[in-house]
Amino acid sequence: MPLRIAFDARRIGDFGIGTYIRNLIHALADIDRENSYVLIASRKGEPELQHLPPNFTIARYERPDTDWVNHFSFFFFLRELGVDLVHAPVNTVPLLMPRPYVVTVHDMSSLIYAADRRGNRFRLFLFRRGLERAACVIAVSAATKRDVENLLGLPGNRIRQIYDAPDPRFLDQRTSGAGAERQRTLERYQINHPFLLYAGAVRPQKNIPRLVEAFAVLRSDMERHPVYKDLRLIIIGDEISRYPSVRRSVNKTRMENYVRFLGFVPFDTLRVFFEAASAFVFPSLYEGFGLPPLEAMASGTPVVTSHVSSLPEVVDEAAMFVNPENVFDIARGIREVLLNDDLRAQLIRAGYEQARRFSWSKTAREVLEIYREVAQSRG
Repeated sequence: MPLRIAFDARRIGDFGIGTYIRNLIHALADIDRENSYVLIASRKGEPELQHLPPNFTIARYERPDTDWVNHFSFFFFLRELGVDLVHAPVNTVPLLMPRPYVVTVHDMSSLIYAADRRGNRFRLFLFRRGLERAACVIAVSAATKRDVENLLGLPGNRIRQIYDAPDPRFLDQRTSGAGAERQRTLERYQINHPFLLYAGAVRPQKNIPRLVEAFAVLRSDMERHPVYKDLRLIIIGDEISRYPSVRRSVNKTRMENYVRFLGFVPFDTLRVFFEAASAFVFPSLYEGFGLPPLEAMASGTPVVTSHVSSLPEVVDEAAMFVNPENVFDIARGIREVLLNDDLRAQLIRAGYEQARRFSWSKTAREVLEIYREVAQSRG
């Protein structure tokens, strides 16, 4: 019997979770014409949900999941939809939630890196309550699965590990920008020097101040190099005004003229930056999965990243690993990737292969199997 599934797509515009929501929905649309899906979205998110088959419909709901009233109003909204199950693709579940439901946990950073201890206790309560009541919990990596077990005490048999994947547009070489078009994009942003790239959120666990310090060390070491003496660092992600510690690190190292913050950019522009970068640097202290390194690999760019949490699991041996807590080791890893041509070629080849090991089609098939198991268990 076909299922009627509600999928909370309100965060489709977010940097990381939005990638998960958008690609999982489109992958489900490719493989499932039997069940019907109700996509819960705001007016702002609707353009991302166009051109889906007729078994996908949109139910508009404007209240964000961060609104306190959402803990109660969302329950009644879902009850009116008459669905068989709900997929909440974000970590926190409202206090009232019709059952059965499935939750995807992307990471535990909201608990590990919370600044407000009192607020953290409430987040922990919400987190644990939401997962304990779920019919199934999806963890995006083995590292995240372990975190859920260790921090929340959830039994391992209640958690299913299903990997994310890079956006298919990174993997499709036919969509790659032509050389002239790529050059026009770089000129529009006034990029005329070799550059290192970081793309992602600029939260404390992303370790951006140490990245800036490592870049300063690197520039000092390479100030006479014929190619990299004018090296730049470009950071694409959140607005820098929200993170004063990052700005302080730029001022402290006197890198104001060499570090650029671009905020969010359109996908086609982001892909150009991935492809044009001399290296992608991702010295994160903690990751639930870590999509940006895979996106860089799919773009043919060598990756320097941390040997912590889920990152070794995701990038395997296709990246240069560094100690994210050691500025000089971060600089050392970048220097080796820039100057060792054999190493660069090896990382680029291995990166292409590693990025292709992950597939949204495979992810969607495994998620769909969970939907069926939950429905059968309920029956």
